[in-house]
Amino acid sequence: MSYDVYGIGNALVDVQSQVSDEILSQTGFDKGIMTLVDNDKQQDLLGQLDANAFNRCPGGSAANTIVGIAEFGGNAAYVGKVGNDSMGQFFLDEMRGIGISIEATPAANDPTGTCAILITPDAQRTMLTNLGASGVLSADDIVESEVEQSKYIYIEGYLLCGPETRAAAYRAIELAQKHGVKIAFTASDPFLVNTNREEIWDLVKGPVDMFFCNEEEARSLTGHEDASDCAQEIHKHCENVALTLGADGSILMNEGDVIRIEGVSVEAVDTTGAGDMYAGGLLFGITNGLDWQQAGKLASHAAGRIVSQMGARLENKFSEEEIKDIIQ
Repeated sequence: MSYDVYGIGNALVDVQSQVSDEILSQTGFDKGIMTLVDNDKQQDLLGQLDANAFNRCPGGSAANTIVGIAEFGGNAAYVGKVGNDSMGQFFLDEMRGIGISIEATPAANDPTGTCAILITPDAQRTMLTNLGASGVLSADDIVESEVEQSKYIYIEGYLLCGPETRAAAYRAIELAQKHGVKIAFTASDPFLVNTNREEIWDLVKGPVDMFFCNEEEARSLTGHEDASDCAQEIHKHCENVALTLGADGSILMNEGDVIRIEGVSVEAVDTTGAGDMYAGGLLFGITNGLDWQQAGKLASHAAGRIVSQMGARLENKFSEEEIKDIIQ
């Protein structure tokens, strides 16, 4: 079977809860940022919240994007490490139920990773991540035949945070280059760019064919303030660039062309997965015959719909007729 996209990422179960700004401030964590925490710290925090208000779904940046591609009707595969526990089985069942191929053997000694997502009234999400088994994803878990059968691989930047997951990312890149498969990479988080700027530049200037980032990440990477200047600077080194601007839409760069994509006006409830779903819409589009303008419009609508609801899974999927109307 051939795939539109083969995703590589941290396999996590997201546990989301709406909280007040006061409760968030009491935690001491920075708003809108992802912070790595140990299991005890995460469980202590979750124990202070209303368990009836939790929303649970398979997560992780690349996993969210791969789910988006599958929900649009694309063919997708994913590799990520879960534990041999109920959370891990939940993750695998949910992903496979959507039609995603996922074959990595669960870790024997590590629990499934989880991400506690605290959502404040302004729709911002603060993520507290316990990597668990996801942190032991290794180069041996990358399946060459699945990479070879894909049009793109999609790598989340969070993999650069650990030695084993970094090795897995570079193994996927090596195999993609070997088989002529295009490589997409997402910056994932401003903190990641701040701490891994040189390595990310090396990837952008080297094997990466498509680079995804938001405005803050682009500013950190390039040192420029204006979003257009950021996109132009990155495009000097990378064939394709997708720079998201929140409610203001996005900028796509392709073959020297600047493609402006309008945002979709919605009432934001939860920004979790907005960038991931945008990437899913764009990658689905360009691997299924849409031009860049059309794929960008679909991506923008996908991001708009995901922020208008709780969680990183579409409650109302796009029908074929809706997609046709969007891309006209």
